[in-house]
Amino acid sequence: MSSDRSFDDLLGEGAAVPTAGWDFSWFEGRATEERPSWGYAGLAADRIASADAVLDIQTGGAEVFAGALAAAGARDGRIPQTVWATEGYPPNLTLARERLELFRGEVVEVAENAHLPFADERFDLALSRHPQSTNWVDIARVLHPGGTVLTQQVAAGSNRELYEFFLGPQPVDENTSRSLANLVVGAQAAGLRVVDALHESTKVEFFDVAAVVYFLRKVFWTVPDFAVERYRDRLAAVHARIQATGSFVSHSERALIEARKQ
Repeated sequence: MSSDRSFDDLLGEGAAVPTAGWDFSWFEGRATEERPSWGYAGLAADRIASADAVLDIQTGGAEVFAGALAAAGARDGRIPQTVWATEGYPPNLTLARERLELFRGEVVEVAENAHLPFADERFDLALSRHPQSTNWVDIARVLHPGGTVLTQQVAAGSNRELYEFFLGPQPVDENTSRSLANLVVGAQAAGLRVVDALHESTKVEFFDVAAVVYFLRKVFWTVPDFAVERYRDRLAAVHARIQATGSFVSHSERALIEARKQ
């Protein structure tokens, strides 16, 4: 906890932390987030253990993908023959390539909404954790018949308490592509058979304002125009709340979809 430090010191610290990759270890002791009960990394490792050709879409720094590959390999020493990942954010590419080198993995730069540069029916497993967008048709195209896609999504309304604190009340759009119902519809429309569709709301707590600053810089779509000076007054209000109550509480929304190609 950092309650004894000044507001300006905490702002400066949160603004200085590098944001490349999806390693959230800096938050230890400063923020917590409950994980969905289904355990995505474990599910991914289970699927990888029986796959020959695996693709991880929008891998970030490949932190979760590499962990799942290692967990799968630890069971019997086997890793898939073909390991590929895509990532659209240049600072993450180097991190992802370093992490996947151990698994003979390749990482290709692909923008979030771009066509996947792979041949039809190239993979028997596609994974994607927290993609910015999901092209179900393209995923179906690159899967073998009988192939599986497993994805954990940031569902509609995630961290609403946090972004509305900065932006004010926001409209609730039940038709968003990130709702569980529409994720299912999108997968089915691409010819995939949905075998599991789950949703959970999980608690997020920030214990100092530096953690809030860092989170809003790293997960930049939460408050799209975020800058410390632009939102200094609201950050001061966050700081005051944490000083008074011990934390700022929000809730993340998570959806899990598993589907197979007919």
